[in-house]
Amino acid sequence: MKTQLHCLKVETTRAPEFIDITQQVRECVSESRVLNGLVVVFSRHTTAAIKINEHEPLLLQDMEQFLERMSPRDGEYRHNDFTVRTVNMTEDECPNGHSHCQHLFLGTSESIPLVDGIMQFGRWQSIFLIELDHPRPREVVIQILGE
Repeated sequence: MKTQLHCLKVETTRAPEFIDITQQVRECVSESRVLNGLVVVFSRHTTAAIKINEHEPLLLQDMEQFLERMSPRDGEYRHNDFTVRTVNMTEDECPNGHSHCQHLFLGTSESIPLVDGIMQFGRWQSIFLIELDHPRPREVVIQILGE
């Protein structure tokens, strides 16, 4: 069994933002020369998710609005209270409790079956990196397993 590992670097511009990374993942699969197996797409972040969904502009707007309704940016989150929070703090810490809560609905990774070198998507499926926090560099790990 072959294993190939790739890392995509993605610059986000806003939040929420749905970034279609399907073509970059296809290129990694092609380079791997793995024909049959599994493609795992994984976000290295707790405030940026990976999901498969339809790439349709109005639907993307609907999903952005849905995330905001589920965990509003201006909601109250104990994670954002820097007067009491003492764990996992950095010098440039920002109030981002909403993005962690949104991530709970979405998740960190997706797995796609690979048959004859082709990811087995449904007709409208695309892979998205979803920025939930604020613009910054993000990393997506792609692991391709198979023969």
